Amino acid sequence: ESPLESTLESALEAAPEAGDDRPRRPERRAGAPTHPNPVGDDRDAIEPGDRVVLVIENDANFARVLLDMAREKGFLGVVALDGETGVTLAHEYQPDAITLDIDMPPGPDGWAVLDRLKHHPETRHIPVHIISGVDKRQQGLKAGALAYLEKPVSKESLDDAFGRILAFIDNRVKRLLVVEDDEAQRRSIVELIAHEDVEITAVEDAERALEELGARHFDCMVVDLGLANMSGYDLLERVKSDPRRTTRELPIIVYTGKELTRDDETRIRKYAETIIVKDVKSPERLLDETALFLHRVEAKLPAQKRRMLEQLHNADAVFAGKQVLVVDDDVRNIFSLTSVLEAHGMVVQFAENGRDALERLREHPETDIVLMDIMMPEMDGYETTRAVREMESFKALPIIALTAKAMKGDREKVIAAGASDYITKPVDTEQLLSLMRVWLYR
Repeated sequence: ESPLESTLESALEAAPEAGDDRPRRPERRAGAPTHPNPVGDDRDAIEPGDRVVLVIENDANFARVLLDMAREKGFLGVVALDGETGVTLAHEYQPDAITLDIDMPPGPDGWAVLDRLKHHPETRHIPVHIISGVDKRQQGLKAGALAYLEKPVSKESLDDAFGRILAFIDNRVKRLLVVEDDEAQRRSIVELIAHEDVEITAVEDAERALEELGARHFDCMVVDLGLANMSGYDLLERVKSDPRRTTRELPIIVYTGKELTRDDETRIRKYAETIIVKDVKSPERLLDETALFLHRVEAKLPAQKRRMLEQLHNADAVFAGKQVLVVDDDVRNIFSLTSVLEAHGMVVQFAENGRDALERLREHPETDIVLMDIMMPEMDGYETTRAVREMESFKALPIIALTAKAMKGDREKVIAAGASDYITKPVDTEQLLSLMRVWLYR
């Protein structure tokens, strides 16, 4: 029995039993809109069984263009002109697909929206097509977007985008290619991921993998680096330089027992969406990452696998051990934020004023992120943030500003002072964690 097989068996055994194996995906909730409908979309007309696209786009004119295109393709459309409303409508209507803009001031941007959608079991499987003027294709695909289209767009490119969404929805069974030279581990990976919603092709070397990729379309690929004949690195390069766009943009998960140097990681990240090093927790991560890129409906997975994912999501890996500095003159705010952050495995330092904050950073140069209250006496958050940015080693340190209320121009003012992002008080815990996740990933 291989180490991966025994790890998989123990992971499945450790997953608590669930009494009910039936799908739990919430039904789309039709009915009266709970949010303004400024572009006259189709939310009032939605019936069970209709195909629905949610358009999250802050330009009302372009939102109407996307709505018309969705209707041409046989969808009903629901439109949100800001990110917060978009997340709410995604839960309310459970659309079949989402188009998402990235730059949407003054509320949460598209990265925060995508993160919240992909970290909630009810919305994680919904394919998201980014249509944005922000040139960050690789970041979008790594975060779980189905595709990325840069503005300005043509009628043909929009037509192609909606055609791709349709093809993805129609293809109910997703295809996974597994490239692993060890037969026992190959079998274990198939057993871990297999279910009726995924068709798995497992091969032992790069040549067979390239043959399979040439013969048909796959939705995701899992690759071990230690292959015979052609290395995993060379295979990655071949796939990502393929003339066919669907192959070039294929999400790739590197799953390896090899100890990676920093140079190895840098090289792999040019081509792969995710790197998982085989260890005791790696089966859960592999199940989770393949579910993300295959857009699997978590509620329809077998009970044990569903429990594995729930346990993993409750211990969010990106937060574990991260050093956070909370700067706030109100001890009650520090206490409540510290409770939340420590519950997610973060190490919290705090400062009650700007000068103390600068001192804490000098004492703890390993700090990963700062939560900065803006309204503080003497040295306020604007001044403190500017002072942090003048310190050479903290020029790129993520700083999230906490503002008392959303006033017109607030975002521009805190960003001009050097903050990476901002959130209004009272702080919505899920929204804060989502923002932090986005900045810690970067």
